Amino acid sequence: MPNRLRRFEILLPRQFNDGSQVPWGLILETVEQLEDRFGAVSSETQIIRGYWRAEGIHYRDNLIRIFMDVDDTEENGAFFIDLKDQLKARFQQLDIWITTYPIESL
Repeated sequence: MPNRLRRFEILLPRQFNDGSQVPWGLILETVEQLEDRFGAVSSETQIIRGYWRAEGIHYRDNLIRIFMDVDDTEENGAFFIDLKDQLKARFQQLDIWITTYPIESL
């Protein structure tokens, strides 16, 4: 019987909005926070380019993707909603992109 899970994917910036480098320790802190909570987390460290604008300002982001598959519960969903605000502050961002979708593992 398949186990119902939900995948959460987070794009973390490699630069702050002012263009200065994000210390690698902030990314590791985030990965460790998720590993401590869920027991596992994965990451892809190739650069993902983001292009967007807000309030007339063009932003160009260099991002990495971290993701984890967790039980599909309201509690876990609420955790990621709260995490988004933490990450916006930690990485000094206007927004942090977090996506989610249901998956089934066999």
